[in-house]
Amino acid sequence: MRLKDSFAQSAKELKKTRSLAVAAMLLAIAVVLGFFSVQLTESIRISFTFLANELTGMLFGPVVGMLEGGLADIVNYMIKPTGPFFPGFTISGILGGLIYGTFLYKKPLTLRRIILTNSLVTVFVNMLLNTYWLTLLYGNAYLVILPARIVKELILLPINVAMFWFMSTMLTKAKVFKGLETPKQKALAKETEK
Repeated sequence: MRLKDSFAQSAKELKKTRSLAVAAMLLAIAVVLGFFSVQLTESIRISFTFLANELTGMLFGPVVGMLEGGLADIVNYMIKPTGPFFPGFTISGILGGLIYGTFLYKKPLTLRRIILTNSLVTVFVNMLLNTYWLTLLYGNAYLVILPARIVKELILLPINVAMFWFMSTMLTKAKVFKGLETPKQKALAKETEK
């Protein structure tokens, strides 16, 4: 599917009551997941919010994914503020939703595709862009904090991939996506049931 078509079809999702209802539930889930995390070390924390954001992009495309990513950041901050509000992280949420929606929407859900999508978000959003936002927010030198952030993100990448793969596989087997998937996704789901 061409990028232009993907955006057009994703924008049409905003006109469907069912899509809006599911997207709103996923936004609520993203906010609730924002309260939970697992602290591995002082600087490495496993967050679960991305699961709802990635799922939204997969189900409803880049337009809805961008809205969800931005709204999730704003609502999470309003409910549980940690530090000052910084709109740069909202932009990161929007870009993450764009990447998830662009690479997962109406495409076969394969481990390779999940690895590629999460790698793009990890490198361009989490490593590069979020590091830049942190330098603006706290005044640290970019190249000073970048190496530690690269190590952190490289540790979290396989964990995030495994969590999304496990969750999406279980939801597919439970037929949660019934009626929402494309013919290619239906065929892939039948293959994984065997």
